[in-house]
Amino acid sequence: MIEVPSDPEVVARVLSGDTSSFELLMRRYNQRLFRLARSVLKDDAEAEDVVQETYVRAYAALSTFEHRSSVATWLSRITLYEALGRKRRRESGAKVDLDELQDDPMPFGPQEPITPEQQAADTELRPVLEAAIDTLPSTFRTVFVLRAVEQLSTQETAEALEILPETVKTRFFRAREMLRRELLSRVDALSPQAFPFLGDRCNRIVASVLERISKERA
Repeated sequence: MIEVPSDPEVVARVLSGDTSSFELLMRRYNQRLFRLARSVLKDDAEAEDVVQETYVRAYAALSTFEHRSSVATWLSRITLYEALGRKRRRESGAKVDLDELQDDPMPFGPQEPITPEQQAADTELRPVLEAAIDTLPSTFRTVFVLRAVEQLSTQETAEALEILPETVKTRFFRAREMLRRELLSRVDALSPQAFPFLGDRCNRIVASVLERISKERA
């Protein structure tokens, strides 16, 4: 059985000279940090840049890391500050207050195995959900991404964003309500277009019926 080193063990390895071990942290937290950065910036390429900058800064400051928080929280904070800084610069000095981005498990029970049909449907629905998440105000979007997408606990999210757990709960609740309204509005708009019967399908039925009628009349 391969032993997976803990975050503190990886940090210790890197500080002792095994710089290649830093890759373990990057692969462990790439997705989380990307999602966090994108929740602020809503831009894939810029979010990737933020993640890269986060790791560069973290590596340079690794010797000063005192383990007062988890490595994941520490990296998340660096990512958040870098993303917010870029957002300020992108918006020409518009104020972005960190406070505005303000251990219960996610309320999900056991899930049934996903069928190939469900997986295909999920793949089609994901862009719709991502687009809806992008409509959330940044103060709620970041909390939603950490809680629902990354499935962090309320406490972990609070520590990462440096806000109160109660603030996380409030913003997560409001984010879900806003997202529900947004998705429902999209459903209402798309409902008249559901189950289309045009093009080849329509032509096939028409041709089949005409052929049968022709045979019966013969």
